[in-house]
This record gives sequence, C-alpha cells and structure tokens, in this order.
Amino acid sequence: MNIKVLGPGCANCKRLEKNVQVAVKELGINATVEKVTDMSAFAQYGAMSSPALVVDEELKLTGKVPSPEELKKYFQ
Repeated sequence: MNIKVLGPGCANCKRLEKNVQVAVKELGINATVEKVTDMSAFAQYGAMSSPALVVDEELKLTGKVPSPEELKKYFQ
C-alpha cells in the first residue's frame, strides 16, 4: 500500500502524517508513507485544500485531520 500525505508542511499536515503512521503501525500493514509538499502534485490528485490523503493513488480526503482510528477505515 502506498500512502501519501499532501501538504505544505503546516501543523495540520504534520499531525495528519503522524496519525497515518500510528494507524499503519496499529493495523500492522505493510505500507509506504510519503510526505508530498510539491503544490503541483496536489492538483494532479484534485486536492483543493490541505492536508490531503492519497491511498494507492486515490484521493481519500482533504482539509481534515482524522484520528488514527478514523484513518484505519481507509487502510483496510
């Protein structure tokens, strides 16, 4: 599984990345988590606000910082 956190590096982006790492670890799944700060990449995924979450090249959410528990549904 390939997970991307899209964001310029703001506090919410960092929180989302941390929550993603926690969810992946708790689920025990094999996933690569990548932080993407390139604004042109945001447009490629259709992300109009940040932070955004992309799972296996599919945009899952934008403008939110879900808890690790909430994120797990995107990874199962």
